Amino acid sequence: MSQLREAVFRRKEKLIQKLLALGIYKKEEHHLYELTLSEIETEYHNEIKRKKPN
Repeated sequence: MSQLREAVFRRKEKLIQKLLALGIYKKEEHHLYELTLSEIETEYHNEIKRKKPN
């Protein structure tokens, strides 16, 4: 596996684990593992914004 592909895989796994810990398992009808890294990052950042106290 190339270094870039491996880095993307590790980043996706890390963010998926964080989303799972927040109770997020799917985005619409797609499981997290089906999403791209960009989609997962967006979902994670959106969830963090929602959880942040005002």
